[in-house]
Amino acid sequence: MRTLLTSSLVAASLMLGGCGLRPLYANGSKGAVAQVLADVDVAAIEGHSGWLVRNALRDRLQATQGGHGAGKRLRLDVRLEDSITGFGVRADDAVTRERRTLRARYQLVNAATGEVLLDATAFSDAGIDVVGSEYATIAAESSALERLSSAVADQIVARIAVFANRGGGGPAVAPAPTPAGQ
Repeated sequence: MRTLLTSSLVAASLMLGGCGLRPLYANGSKGAVAQVLADVDVAAIEGHSGWLVRNALRDRLQATQGGHGAGKRLRLDVRLEDSITGFGVRADDAVTRERRTLRARYQLVNAATGEVLLDATAFSDAGIDVVGSEYATIAAESSALERLSSAVADQIVARIAVFANRGGGGPAVAPAPTPAGQ
């Protein structure tokens, strides 16, 4: 019984190794993904939610770089849409529940050529109880925005890391030169 279990585990590990999975952050700060993330400079983002998302992005990018400053080869442009919608309504037309949604459209751009390497979106939402205290509701909305900003930043960095892992944004980001005479 014990040999059957051991041989099953060995067979499973061999099959897993052959499936093509590889660690996203292989080789740590010397790996391809960390090198691309180290080259990303986050452009200014408009508004309070933009300030929160930009700081969250910079924190995550610096964490992958071992605390070094962001690079300048790639630029991350982000546009945000922040909305609050009331949807729980009492008989007296007072809102009892809100949904806050933060959507980000972002582009990873080669800073030297202006070429868009990655164009994607990220979003997150949160439910908020509207209570009798206006201060408590505003505090809940603000707290939700902080959590949403963090979640959106996580999604953006993860998507850029996957893009980099698939060979995007590597050293040959600039377009290949065309042969003479074409």
